[in-house]
Amino acid sequence: MFTGRNLIVAGKHKKEIVIGPLFEKEFGVICMISASYDTDVLGTFTGEIERKKDPLSTVREKCLMAMNSSGSDLGIASEGSFGPHPEMPFVNADDELLIFIDKKNGIEIVAREISVETNFNGRMVKTEKELLEFSKEVFFPSHALILRKSKTENQDIIKDIKDYEGLKKAFGELSKKHETVYVETDMRAMHNPSRMKVIEKAAQNLIEKIKSKCPQCQAPGFSIARARKGLPCSWCGMPTDSVLNHLSICQHCNYTKEDLFPNNKTEEDPSYCQFCNP
Repeated sequence: MFTGRNLIVAGKHKKEIVIGPLFEKEFGVICMISASYDTDVLGTFTGEIERKKDPLSTVREKCLMAMNSSGSDLGIASEGSFGPHPEMPFVNADDELLIFIDKKNGIEIVAREISVETNFNGRMVKTEKELLEFSKEVFFPSHALILRKSKTENQDIIKDIKDYEGLKKAFGELSKKHETVYVETDMRAMHNPSRMKVIEKAAQNLIEKIKSKCPQCQAPGFSIARARKGLPCSWCGMPTDSVLNHLSICQHCNYTKEDLFPNNKTEEDPSYCQFCNP
C-alpha cells in the first residue's frame, strides 16, 4: 500500500531525522521535506504566534498544509504540548501527537506518547550565577535555551542559544534593559534531544498502529478506540476505575472488537476500590 510512495514529513524543526528512517525501513516509502510552507503560522512555542486550535486539529492542519504544498498524497506531522503530566500534576511532561494521512486510500491514523523525560522549564533570573545554575539543570548546552524579558511578554526574545559564550552575551544584552530576565528551555525539536527521543517513540507507536490491520477488511490502523472502566472489586464487587475492556473500531468498515479484561485480571484489589477504600 505504501511502498515506493513519497511521504512528506511536515515541519521545519528537523523531525524527519528521527521519523524518516523508521518509516522508510518499515514501509518502503521515500521521505521528503518541503520548504514551501511555514508551520509556525499555526503557533510557536515562544508565543509570538498563539496556537488557536487544539493539538489534534493543529497537527492535522499542519500535515495537510505540507501535503498540499508538496503535492504529496501521503504525509506525517507531529505536534508537541508541554506542561503538567495529566496524572502527575507536579511533574512536567512532553505530550507528542503524530498523525499519518493517506489521501489516496482515505486513511488517517493518530498516535501519542507522553513522557516525563523532558527538560521543559523556565525561571526568572537576576544574576549570571542564577542563569548558569539553571542552565546546568536543563542539560545546557546539549539542549538550547531562550532568553526574554519575561515569561508572558513576547518582546526582546533571543533564541538559538547553544553555547555559554552566546548565553552570557544574550543575558548581558537583556539585563542592561531589564531588572530581571526570563530563561526557558528551547522546545523546538532540533534544539532539544530529549524531545527528539519522545518524537521517535511516538513514531514507533504510530508504526505499530499502521501495521495493525482490521480482521474483517484488512485496513491499517485497527486499534483501541476506547477503554471502559469498571473492573469489579474482589471484595464488594462494585466497579472500580480500573479498565474492564478495550474497544477497537475499524475506521473503514466499522468492525468492532471487544477485548475483555485486557490487563489479564478479572477483579481489582480492594485498595483501588472507592467503596472499600474511599
